[in-house]
Amino acid sequence: MKRMVTLISLIILAAVSALAQSVSKTGQGQTGQDRPSKTEFFPVDQVKPGMRAVGYTVFSGSEPKKFEVEILGVLKGFPSPQQNAIVSRLLGDELYHTGVFQGMSGSPVYIDGKLLGAVAFGYQFAKDPIAGIMPIQYMVDVFEEKQGGDGKGQRSGQPGRPGQPRHVSFSEISFNENSREFADFVKSVSGAGNSGAQAVSGPSGSLANGQVLTPIATPLAITGVAPDVVARFAPIFQSLGFAPVAGAGGAAEISELKQADENTLKPGSTILVPLVRGDYSLAAAGTVTYRDGARIYAFGHPFLSLGVSEFPMHEGEVVTVMSSSATSFKMSVPTAMVGTLRGDRSTGVYGELGVAPRMIPVEVNLKTSRGEDRKYQFDVVADRFLTPLLLQMTMLSTIASTERTIGDSTLQIRGRIKLKGLPDVEIENRLSSSLNVPLAAAFATSQPISAIFNSGFKDLQFEKLVYDITSRDARSTGQLDHLWINDTDVRPGEKIEIQAFARTDGGGEYVERIPVEIPKDAPRGQLQIVVGDGGSIQALEPRSGFTPKSLDQLVRELNKIRKSDRLYVRLARAESGAVIKNEEMPSLPPSVLATLGSDRTIGGYSLTRSATIFEQEIAPAEFVISGQRTLTVNVVNP
Repeated sequence: MKRMVTLISLIILAAVSALAQSVSKTGQGQTGQDRPSKTEFFPVDQVKPGMRAVGYTVFSGSEPKKFEVEILGVLKGFPSPQQNAIVSRLLGDELYHTGVFQGMSGSPVYIDGKLLGAVAFGYQFAKDPIAGIMPIQYMVDVFEEKQGGDGKGQRSGQPGRPGQPRHVSFSEISFNENSREFADFVKSVSGAGNSGAQAVSGPSGSLANGQVLTPIATPLAITGVAPDVVARFAPIFQSLGFAPVAGAGGAAEISELKQADENTLKPGSTILVPLVRGDYSLAAAGTVTYRDGARIYAFGHPFLSLGVSEFPMHEGEVVTVMSSSATSFKMSVPTAMVGTLRGDRSTGVYGELGVAPRMIPVEVNLKTSRGEDRKYQFDVVADRFLTPLLLQMTMLSTIASTERTIGDSTLQIRGRIKLKGLPDVEIENRLSSSLNVPLAAAFATSQPISAIFNSGFKDLQFEKLVYDITSRDARSTGQLDHLWINDTDVRPGEKIEIQAFARTDGGGEYVERIPVEIPKDAPRGQLQIVVGDGGSIQALEPRSGFTPKSLDQLVRELNKIRKSDRLYVRLARAESGAVIKNEEMPSLPPSVLATLGSDRTIGGYSLTRSATIFEQEIAPAEFVISGQRTLTVNVVNP
């Protein structure tokens, strides 16, 4: 009897052991607990056609679901030299219906319980769900820094050193509706010149009629932004590899960091990366490939190829997978923020749980043309390329949601850029036209942000952006016609009055009376009086740009930029001088000018032929007056 009991015990033990080995080999249950506690990687050189594998992704809800995979072969040298990708056929009724869909980038694939890699590539209009798999070893290795004094590799993706302070042109930091920069911006968001914008957007816009294996486009769920504004910016996002869809998911809320547990962003679950969250939301969706403690690897292809990033990572729930003849896509809803996306490179993205990212709070207060007050609050990611773009999009949507985009309109804009440890950058502008006023406002508010981000200084931290906008359904503009003065002979210390005549849109005449005091130390001789709008006076500057020595200096220069909606008066005399290191030095001796002009002196200066002895900003008038006029007076003895 004892032998029988012992024999039965041995049989049960063997059965349990076999079952455990079976689970270990497949590595696949419906939850993360069914997978091995320590994930092993399946070597690419052992992959053979005909092998069977299993993958995980979310089709609805938040729990990953298993699908079968048939290995078709290995593409050597793809997507880049010394790399290989695995071509596979995805099996299952759901995938036969949807095909490879946007949002499943990163779905983990296992062979014999070992992680092979992430579903990352696809074909447009494919009749079968054929996918390319990015090996997991490439996804991990790209974020490992091999060199180090202790011989140990360390995780890359942490913010690195910024570049050196760069030269800043005044056209970058001052707004002018007639500038080339604004014309380029209008063109970029008006559909012109974007015929090839979808070339790198994955299966939704791949080359050669879908005959090229490309990264699966990342669905970008946009909430709160008007559809016509989404359509304007869609080609830009498509060129970055996104598939923007308005109303394709829920809004990402501004929330505190959630404590991670063993089920947080487990392999196969949905990961969302909000670029904007709050009253406006832009959230990109993908799938987690591998979790190593607090380290998260996902996508299997670049997010934006930014290298180093600091974007929020959110958990998410899938509403459904929308089937499409072109490319199906996942509709996802962001839930809790659980960490920060740190790295973004050619083979995927890398993030850390338990770390909150630094984002930029934005507040927009709009007084509509009907007297209604509206307030919008949202966060945007801090990135030198994305932040200005996202600000342009949200600002345009804010105005377009209640105000006209075509027709006579005037927008008064006041703003403050709050930087940590620095004075605020003050923004004030008034835009009045019958065309592109909301676009001009969007560009004007983002221009100084771009200049600050691209300045090259470290320790740059935006604390908040605040904008107050007042709208009127009317155009109030005028053109400076001529100047008049009572007497062309003036004396040092004398107070004179200049009358600036402007023609309004309706043909009427408007007179601006400008009191001016001739400086007491003004030398005898001719003196030029120039009256013009801020943009035209700015163009008279002998400096085309400057290289700031500190963030503080850049902020000072930004606050000195002349405003385009008002007049300025400048007194100048003919005098040789130079601008050296952004400082104007008039009345230089001939010997110094000769030295600067010699072959031994190269760069760092510009010669001037006039010197400004006085400049005054005129209070904003009822009309936005543009143009420039000059008259000459003679300074005589008292």
